[in-house]
Amino acid sequence: MALLFFATTINYLDRQIIGLLKPTLESRLHWTEIDYGNIVAAFTLAYAVGLLAFGNFIDKIGTKLGYTISLIIWSLAAMLHAIVKTTLGFGAVRVALGLGEGGNFPAAIKTVAEWFPKKERALATGIFNSGANIGAVVAPILVPWILGVYGWQMAFIITGAIGFIWLIFWLIFYEIPSKHKKLTSAEYEFIHSDVEDQVVNTGDEKKIKWIHLLSIRQTWTFVAGKLLTDPVWYFFLFWLPSYFSSTFKLDLTKPSLPLVVVYTATTVGSIGGGHLSSWFIKKGWPIFKARKTAMLIFAFCVVPIITARYATNIWQAVGLIGLAAAAHQAWSANIFTTASDMFPKRAVSSIVGIGSMAGAVGGFFFPKLIGYILETNKQAGHIVVGYNIIFFICGCAYLLAWVIMHLLSPRMKRVEL
Repeated sequence: MALLFFATTINYLDRQIIGLLKPTLESRLHWTEIDYGNIVAAFTLAYAVGLLAFGNFIDKIGTKLGYTISLIIWSLAAMLHAIVKTTLGFGAVRVALGLGEGGNFPAAIKTVAEWFPKKERALATGIFNSGANIGAVVAPILVPWILGVYGWQMAFIITGAIGFIWLIFWLIFYEIPSKHKKLTSAEYEFIHSDVEDQVVNTGDEKKIKWIHLLSIRQTWTFVAGKLLTDPVWYFFLFWLPSYFSSTFKLDLTKPSLPLVVVYTATTVGSIGGGHLSSWFIKKGWPIFKARKTAMLIFAFCVVPIITARYATNIWQAVGLIGLAAAAHQAWSANIFTTASDMFPKRAVSSIVGIGSMAGAVGGFFFPKLIGYILETNKQAGHIVVGYNIIFFICGCAYLLAWVIMHLLSPRMKRVEL
């Protein structure tokens, strides 16, 4: 769990840095809001491809090697940001970063399925997924300091190099339960205590083809939830620094306490969200009822972000946005776990890849819409109005996603492959 947590922290640190350097890079490279939106869109489209490719790839070669390859690609790409000098160059290295980072969640979710029984998976997912928030918390403190002392190029080099330190520990310590030398028989039995894991293995472990998975209703349940809600998280990552800067004159060349508070709240949401559904299960609730109820609660928690337009000071906005961002991570901890709830372990990485690809596709189009809305309103002298429109979209997305997921899979039955 510690390895997954730190990998996800590094993953988000590497992708978050561009949002904090946006004002600096805009002045140096003369970006418009549309240019920045296109760069973010290029990353998310590549991320979508990476998720789909790595999802299937990791199911074939295993989590240890798959995670290793993914991290090497994204860490090198992160460091290469330091040598590009054009908008097109930034788009290219963001594509490489997106392709590499696509391996993180398929590998991490499959690792959780390999190492934890169902009653613990949502909490385990919430814990490692909180690394995304820690990465986002560390970035507003670390990046402005590096920027002020060494310049923006070193900010990319230093943060990108951290991944190779993690890789040493991953290669030394990680192994799947069946091959781990320090695992006791009692621990192994507990990990495989779910009913479906007690079925005798016949040796018929053929890999599942994507075309077959796409014919299953539960696949589309997961896809719909990710498609409608992941783009909101991309907005929180890539535009919140700019929002606070343009609306409340936050100085992004200094450590940013409001951003730290927002992303710290998401850590609480991630772990708390995973704990809530696990608590329901321990109370005797059926697994799917526990997941759905928790996700409905979190969907309602995002709605108040619509009122951010009425915030008269930065801390009111921090409170509303922090609640929504925390609710997203709570939602995320549970929706990821529904993949391992509904599908057997051998298909989990592929399902996570397919669903997360859909989320990244949504994340490709949403930044383009955001860039258009903000640039149009900026030229009219009303950029705050543009953010208000975006907050309204964000506030409605999760309830819509929950309704569609419920219609597709009212009982979220387990898939037999």
